[in-house]
Amino acid sequence: MILRLLIFLHRWVGIALCLLFLLWFPSGIGMMYWTFPAVSNNDRLDHSPKLNPAKIMLSPTEAADKVGIQKISPDEIRLNTFDGRPVYRLGGGRGDSHIVYADTGEEQTEVSSEMRHRIAAAWTGQPTDQASLESVEEVDQWTVSGRLRNLRPLYKYSWPDGQQVYIAGHSGEVVQYTTFGTRLAAHVSAIPHWVYYTPLRKNQRAWVRFVVWTSGIGTISAIIGIVIGAWMYSPKRKYRLAGKPTGIPYRGQKRWHTILGLIFGIATVTWTFSGMLSMDPFPSLQSPPPAQSAGDASDTDSRPSVADGLRGRVAMADFESVHPRDLLAKVPSLDVRELEYTSFAGRPVLAANLKGGKTQMIELDGTLIPEFDHQQITGIVKASASNPQVVETAVIDQYDFYYLDRTREAPLPVIRALMNDADKTRYYIDPKTAQVVMVYSERDWFNRWFYNGLHSLNFPWLYNYRPLWDIVVIAFMLGGTALCVTSLVLAWRVLGRTLKRSASGPNDVLTAAE
Repeated sequence: MILRLLIFLHRWVGIALCLLFLLWFPSGIGMMYWTFPAVSNNDRLDHSPKLNPAKIMLSPTEAADKVGIQKISPDEIRLNTFDGRPVYRLGGGRGDSHIVYADTGEEQTEVSSEMRHRIAAAWTGQPTDQASLESVEEVDQWTVSGRLRNLRPLYKYSWPDGQQVYIAGHSGEVVQYTTFGTRLAAHVSAIPHWVYYTPLRKNQRAWVRFVVWTSGIGTISAIIGIVIGAWMYSPKRKYRLAGKPTGIPYRGQKRWHTILGLIFGIATVTWTFSGMLSMDPFPSLQSPPPAQSAGDASDTDSRPSVADGLRGRVAMADFESVHPRDLLAKVPSLDVRELEYTSFAGRPVLAANLKGGKTQMIELDGTLIPEFDHQQITGIVKASASNPQVVETAVIDQYDFYYLDRTREAPLPVIRALMNDADKTRYYIDPKTAQVVMVYSERDWFNRWFYNGLHSLNFPWLYNYRPLWDIVVIAFMLGGTALCVTSLVLAWRVLGRTLKRSASGPNDVLTAAE
């Protein structure tokens, strides 16, 4: 009776979810190479013009004065372009941030239709008189995610060559950009894999519940399938098929489904379960504990964090000796798209963000900084630790178990600092920028192994040797797809028999006698 109940549950849950699983496995192959279109900071830099020092009239302090900001921190200032003109972005992206033109000191407050036309044309290199324009008031397929859902109205420009640009009406920023190729890639990767279909995805709560429940139920069904397969399998080969002994009591599609389930069942369970974890269904396991309150700080000290220690303390007065116009004139060979005011160990420096996502650190006198001193970095890291003697540092030139990047764009080499504290914290620091590029602690272990590890198989012994990783993952995905296909065929036959109340084809079940 237990076996019959398990078979009943597995059969009807499989019928309900087989199409969804058939979407997930093949699209997983697509996710290895493509994802959902988005505009990254690197995209903005690549579509921005090179900063022209001749057009920069104001210093950042003068720009802040124009909008009534009496005191501003260096890390709240960026110099880049807007609508083809140099601007200071003041406020670090907060709600009270300002955009001040560096050539005139005017604040950018309104976005006209002519300005939107210029911005869209500059991004694509196409004249707007060849584009169709529509106001996007509701969520559409390419604005269903993240903050795009709340940026209304959006203005969508579509060109005959397939380029589409979405511009936020209030800010004039390009917030989404797609081409025919990226849209097609999304339809075979992120959209089916994340179930990013507009009618469902635009309702955030319903979408989260749908993904959690279907993946959770699918995980249980897959486990039941493994139990059934192991239960029915006969190591002594007591069944007979075509006159020959066999350990599997089925023929036809059921036989193939059982074989594939026994081979790829565990992978199906782990991928379905880890996919559910992407929705954070267990906050107590996946989220870090709440920050310590002031009243609980009696056992802490005044040591700065590693990131704060690497920066040190600087003020805008420390940058007054150099005007950004003069600094850029000293490095004409650099394709600088953005300047950021920063520091290293209390020494004021500037970060020049270049086309292609690269960053070049520059001294105030225009000297390029190839990289910062490793010993000074490790000294700062140890100074931030409660027990410097146990801190271990090393320079690594390949990704490890925790510092990973599928696109291979995360910087290498980096300085790895193992703090050996209660949380097993480890820092990865790029010596070229003296920035912490990744932090990992024991609180992240659940996501690292049960989500990223199980879902992507991103283990260094496999991940660092592509295309070996690609071959292994694609093989498992194809096996899962074949398992889903047999499930779909069996579901069709079961439904057909149920609806028609008649047998469909020969009986697939073999008895011990047969």
